[in-house]
Amino acid sequence: MTDSPATQKPALPCDIAPYVPHRHGMCLLDTLLDVGDDYLYAEITPRRDDLFAHPLGIPGWVGLEWLAQAVAAWAGVQAVMGGDKPNIGFLLGTRRYQCLTPQFAFGQPVRIEVTLDFRADNGLGAFSGQLLDSEGRKLASATLNVFQPESKETLDAIQSGNNIQPGSNP
Repeated sequence: MTDSPATQKPALPCDIAPYVPHRHGMCLLDTLLDVGDDYLYAEITPRRDDLFAHPLGIPGWVGLEWLAQAVAAWAGVQAVMGGDKPNIGFLLGTRRYQCLTPQFAFGQPVRIEVTLDFRADNGLGAFSGQLLDSEGRKLASATLNVFQPESKETLDAIQSGNNIQPGSNP
């Protein structure tokens, strides 16, 4: 028995943008390298025309957004493999973001690795993530707490300011 197209992993490596629900160039990552049930590996090569570029590179704090977008890409791939489309999610908080470099150098690839620590039925989840240079040396790491609404109605209620509990029907 073969998998249906909706349940197959994308042909890798591939462009990561289709799996990150960001608009108008706000997807900061370049390439989806590998993905599984509980992990995703991606890559970015910082460029001088990057939205957050400074004269010496990309500021270290941008690495946190790269990690968050890798989590979004993981969720996007899971959605596509389930026959759905990537949905919006929220970074609720970060623990222990440690960046060992003040900036990421232009032209030097950075590997982004995120691993699912847990995911609850109500849309809450946590991921461990790290950024590595081309030699495999750690540049940054963090734990990310995330929430992905289970339905469009839940998202609409959140955006309208209605007080709802995760996992409940609005």
